[in-house]
Amino acid sequence: MAQVARDMLDAAERLRITEVFHSLQGEALASGMPTVFVRLTGCPLRCTYCDSEYAFHGGEWFDFNALIDRVAGFGATHVCVTGGEPLAQPNCRAFLERLCDAGFDVSLETSGAIDIAGIDPRVSRVVDLKTPASGECLRNRWQNLDVLTVHDQLKFVICDRGDFDWAVQCIRERELVDRCTIWLSPSWGVVEPHELAQWILESGLPVRLQLQLHKLLWGDVPGK
Repeated sequence: MAQVARDMLDAAERLRITEVFHSLQGEALASGMPTVFVRLTGCPLRCTYCDSEYAFHGGEWFDFNALIDRVAGFGATHVCVTGGEPLAQPNCRAFLERLCDAGFDVSLETSGAIDIAGIDPRVSRVVDLKTPASGECLRNRWQNLDVLTVHDQLKFVICDRGDFDWAVQCIRERELVDRCTIWLSPSWGVVEPHELAQWILESGLPVRLQLQLHKLLWGDVPGK
């Protein structure tokens, strides 16, 4: 029985990981900050603008202790847990808590298609609400918007003017402006940043334009 219990504990404290790397955070409030990225394997969505398809399959199993030791080895204080869709692995929630307990400043990049309630409140949840042109708009879990706080962030990736108008309607109708930080990001190579900037100015909404710093620096190179 003791061995069975140990085996169950081991299974509960491991994750399938695509990569762990040290770079500058390219998005959200921590943009420009040296960050350790932990990219979990697997995602149930297939967004048209996805830039991490290589994380859909494969990966390597890590137990929590080994993974935290690897993260700590880079010497950075900020950790971003991303994917794929990290919450597709149920053990991700416990890992986020362990990272916080270890003293790291932690953010989670999630699609918002999976329940974000109950995540350690020390974690900044960066939720990518899927626009119509993403191809996955119907996967949005709208209840997630009700649990967002000022500690969290909401992102819309804009692929065309229709996406922008949809995002504006969503922000206004659901009264999201005062709930959390809101980012609008042009889909890389699809919408010109200056074009989205003009749309934002014309809308009068107090939202933020977000450019992907890591792509401006390194292009589409994985692990950057």
